[in-house]
Amino acid sequence: MTSPHRAMADEEDDFMGEEEGEEGAVATATASSSGQRGRHRLFSKELRCMMYGFGDDQNPYTECVDLLEDLLTEFITETTHRAIAVGRPGRLQVEDLVFLVRKDERKFSRMKELLTMNEELKKARKAFDEATYGT
Repeated sequence: MTSPHRAMADEEDDFMGEEEGEEGAVATATASSSGQRGRHRLFSKELRCMMYGFGDDQNPYTECVDLLEDLLTEFITETTHRAIAVGRPGRLQVEDLVFLVRKDERKFSRMKELLTMNEELKKARKAFDEATYGT
């Protein structure tokens, strides 16, 4: 039977990957970066269109699109984590996001505009459904 301290040390060894040498660490880093290229990109089509709209080539370099997507994903993740930390634990609410961007005039006005448009669309859909289905 092993002691609790030895069991924790074994888990740390497994986590830290001490059995790998310097070459193994480089190979792991290379494999993980190449694994990121193979992952599913969520925003690449939209980013390509936005880049073209802002003056880039119609077919921008894939590396540029991937870099922008990584930055975007990181921004969304960090903002979400900050919003969750500000508001009720474990819940993401619109008010928390509004609180985070309140001092950035451009982001705040754009968020306000999008939220207003969302409410107008909800009202229009509801009115359309009532007219169509006679509720």
